Amino acid sequence: MRFALIVFSTAILAPHAFAEDFSVHSSQVDDLKAVIATVEPVHLLAARARIGGTIIRLKVKEGDRLTAGAEVGLVVDQKLALQIQALDSRIKSQQAQRDQAKIDFDRVTELRSRGISSQVQFDQARTALDVAERTAAAMRSDRDVIVQQTAEGTVLAPGAGRVLTVPASEGRVVLPGETLATLAEDNYVLRLSLPERHARFMRAGDDVLIAARGDQAEDNGAMRRGKVRIVYPEIQGGRVIADVDVGDLGDYFVGERTRVYLPTGKRDTILVPADAVYRRAGVNFVRLRDGAEVVVQPGETRPDGVEILSGLKDGDVVLRP
Repeated sequence: MRFALIVFSTAILAPHAFAEDFSVHSSQVDDLKAVIATVEPVHLLAARARIGGTIIRLKVKEGDRLTAGAEVGLVVDQKLALQIQALDSRIKSQQAQRDQAKIDFDRVTELRSRGISSQVQFDQARTALDVAERTAAAMRSDRDVIVQQTAEGTVLAPGAGRVLTVPASEGRVVLPGETLATLAEDNYVLRLSLPERHARFMRAGDDVLIAARGDQAEDNGAMRRGKVRIVYPEIQGGRVIADVDVGDLGDYFVGERTRVYLPTGKRDTILVPADAVYRRAGVNFVRLRDGAEVVVQPGETRPDGVEILSGLKDGDVVLRP
């Protein structure tokens, strides 16, 4: 029993034997302001119809992920098919005229070699053949244009991203330029809207802290770092707009809001190591070098210590384990 008491006493006194001093000094820190940022894509892409017609196939829905060039839908104009049929008939007719002009030209060439046909007849036959061939080529080009228009009925995704809205439906008639789907590019940013008095503190390249999603929004340990990408030079409605780059925002919803802490100036404060503050009976204490306990009011927890709002002054020496 005596041996157990000796061990217990040693366990109590050991922490005091290894305590070290920490001199408290006032220092300047960034004055962080909590604001709400919105997740926004860098670019919104619109998959538009290039021809007018009827939507006969729509292959996407809200939330789908698309790669660049993926098919969104198919627009068909029945008049284009009729125009192709009409041109095919005209091309066949013109081809027959071209064949007849070729036969006439060959006959005149044969007669001229015998000295029977004149130069005028030869020139007329050659001109008629050239006109027939060029007219047939022009008709084939017109047909190629209509075939290309038919192929442009396939609406493709202009880039990779997630489908946000699909304002069209199968069977609907659309005009050239109408949107079949809106996509958010895979690159997302946090968009800030701040009062204009903070505009002078914001610079591209500044670091900011981003709180975690959900219930951990106030947990400083769960924060991530971001960097101000751009501060827009135009103030709208008394507010300055800025974008913040953060990695791994792809699982956020577009328009989702999260808390961001950004510096809005400097202020003086006292920082002590986090392990120097201990709590007893609902009150926070620190121990000074002379052994006195001082009641303190802790503030924000920072990477280099805990901010002390009251209870300590510049020059105090605090004991830490």
